[in-house]
Amino acid sequence: MMHGYFCVVVGAAAGQSDLPYVWNQATIEAKAIIVFLIFFSIVAWSVIGYKVLQMRRAKRLNYYFNEEFRAQKSVMEIFDRKLQVEGCPLYEVYQTACVQMDARLRGPGGERHKQTVSIKNMEHIKRAIENVVAQESLKLEAGLIWLSVAASGAPFIGLLGTVWGVMSAFAGIAQAGSATLAAMAPGVAAALITTVAGLLVAIPSMFGYNWLVHNLRTFTVGLDNFAQELVSKLESEFLGDDSP
Repeated sequence: MMHGYFCVVVGAAAGQSDLPYVWNQATIEAKAIIVFLIFFSIVAWSVIGYKVLQMRRAKRLNYYFNEEFRAQKSVMEIFDRKLQVEGCPLYEVYQTACVQMDARLRGPGGERHKQTVSIKNMEHIKRAIENVVAQESLKLEAGLIWLSVAASGAPFIGLLGTVWGVMSAFAGIAQAGSATLAAMAPGVAAALITTVAGLLVAIPSMFGYNWLVHNLRTFTVGLDNFAQELVSKLESEFLGDDSP
């Protein structure tokens, strides 16, 4: 029976390749769903491309900044040199910590006359660091929801188009009063194309989402470890003794 099915489809599509023939046989609803899935696919691939470039750039900048950070003698040496590293998550954490520390070391006249800060001030600096770590993680995570929606929703949208197309095909057969395979095959083939389109959107989105989430977790752990190391160095260099 399957051999007969393929013979019918090939015979009906003589002179045309598979996709144009199936597209011509598809209903208006199926075509609308396919166009929507194509748009969704463009969005998904755009997000994947942008996030890959963003994470690669952040990884490269983190590496160079981390090398510079470990080479400095004082924890605020890079800050005092007014070095700018735009787009580097580690730099944003470092810059926030140094701005907070610098504000607490300066007096009313603007001079940095203090050498140490209290435990209470250090706790405020820690909270500021934790806040910027969370913000940088959210920046890297932004946009991943579209991949999650595409991976989970596209197959169901495609299945909706298939069920709708099969329903229309059987309705047409019932009205025509002919239930031959030649009458059924074009409508069923056209209905199945929406499921194929849904899977073509969902599969790359799923792999891209999982890869990006894995890299995001790595970045987040790296940010947390850097933040803890930074706090430790700030405490060693600037934390005063508040005990009586």
